[in-house]
This record gives sequence, structure tokens and C-alpha cells, in this order.
Amino acid sequence: MEILRTPEKYFNNLEDYNFSENYIMIKIDDNLSARMHYVDVNNNSDETILLLHGEPTWSYLYRKMIPILEKSGKRIIAPDLIGFGKSDKIKEKEEYTYERHVAWTSEIISQLGLKNITLFAQDWGGLIGLRMVANHPELFDGLVLSNTWLPIGKGSSEGFDAWKKYSQTVEKFNSGRIVFGGTVNKISDKAVEAYNAPFPGEDYLACARQFPTLVPMDPDSPSVPENIEAWKILKRFKKPTVTIFGTEDKVSAGGEKIFQKLIPGCEGMNHKLIHGGHFIQEDQPEELAETIINLYE
Repeated sequence: MEILRTPEKYFNNLEDYNFSENYIMIKIDDNLSARMHYVDVNNNSDETILLLHGEPTWSYLYRKMIPILEKSGKRIIAPDLIGFGKSDKIKEKEEYTYERHVAWTSEIISQLGLKNITLFAQDWGGLIGLRMVANHPELFDGLVLSNTWLPIGKGSSEGFDAWKKYSQTVEKFNSGRIVFGGTVNKISDKAVEAYNAPFPGEDYLACARQFPTLVPMDPDSPSVPENIEAWKILKRFKKPTVTIFGTEDKVSAGGEKIFQKLIPGCEGMNHKLIHGGHFIQEDQPEELAETIINLYE
């Protein structure tokens, strides 16, 4: 197994991203560790807003939301998943698994001692984050879920199948253009470059290539049993939970109804469908940030 680290030069002069770097070390196996990067704002607060990104983005996705959320006075944590952003990458695709991502990402909570957490999760941020909630529901005060899901092998959608096929067959995996295509308010060329910055070569893209294959859409997919067990906990989660999905997202369309039906904390909350694509943080950063800030009102 080989650990890759994107050279710092690729992150120079990113548009609208001037946050200080922070790192924790993640144990990969008995002989290897990897560095996980995270944005950390207002770190004197004992209340936390945890922003989890998905495929194929990184904490750059939250650059417009963080300054708004900062005004809440709560601590803002936005990690880069292992394999993305300024975090280290594993060269071999097969070394990435759903269960490993849950374990790795959980380290941001345990190592920083986070509690009183409001989770905002989009895309794989939900697949990973909701497992973290199920493992330690006492650490979470509330959830804001956007364009995400927690599948248990009951089948796929046409939109997801098309994305999975594309991710495995496209010769040049251009993360920036993928984000561009998944937004309504099209991002700038500089932003496209920023989303591509973590991946200076194909070897760095192993996780981005692998992620779509790890979504447990079929009954015999790995992690189906673990997700079923997680749902047993989530079906008893009574703390405030809001869904805010994009009207133009074809990948997770209708997923909000599952959360609203099954998670008790969704009852009576102000759920929203807003004009936006899959990468809704680019389309509606103000609306999303205000939803997080006002979750408990």
C-alpha cells in the first residue's frame, strides 16, 4: 500500500479559500498512517457544526457557508475525507472501503473530542455521517441532511446508475467539471481548478474512482448489514432533523421522503426543496447555512 500526498503547490491561490490548515493522523494499518486535513473555525466553542462532503469534492465545497456559520459562534469543522482535498490519498483503489471510511472519519470526532454536534451531510457525507450518528447518537444534537441517503441494498436509480458507469469508464476523471455539471449556478473556471487541485494525476484519484462502487445498492453489497443496524438507531433518533434537498438533483431525488418518514426527529420540522443541483452548497450556501443556524429555533 502506498500513501500519496498532493504537493502544496497545487493548493496555492485557490479562489475564496483562505482557511488555516489543520491535521490529524489516521492509522491505516499496522505500518501506515495518513494525514487528514480539516478546517477549524471558532475552536473555543464546545458546540460544533460538522460539515461532511462527499464525492468527488472536499472542504472547498463549504467555503461559502463557513463564513456565515462562523457568526453563530459555534465551532465549525470541515474535514477532507481520506482520498480527497488536502488529506492523504491511498494509491490502491481496493484499499478504500465503506467501513474504513466510517472508521477514519470518526477519528475527527474522537481525536478532537467533539460533542454537541450539529451534522450537515451531503452525498457520501450522509452515508458516512449517519453511520457515525448511529454509533454515537449521544454526541449529536441535530441533523441537516441534503442530497444524501443511507441505502440498504434495495436497488438503485437511473441517475445513480448513469453516474456509476461514468465514474468507472471516463478516461479523464475531471472533478471540477463534474461539480460544474451538478450545479445550477455554474461555478467559475477558478473553482473548477480548485476541485481538480487535489488530483494532479490518476494515481491520486483512486478513492474518487472507487466511491461510486461502494454505495450498497444491491442486497449482497458490503455494508448492507451495517447500514440496516444503523437505521435501527436512526429510527429512534428524536433530536431535530431537517432535510433540505435540491430540486434539480437527479441522483438523490426523493431521498428526503425516506428520512422524513423514518427518523422521528423529522416530525414537525421545516423541510425544504430548494432550487439547486447535487452540489447544493454551490447553489444555495446562504439558505443551507441559515437552516443549520436556525435548526433549534
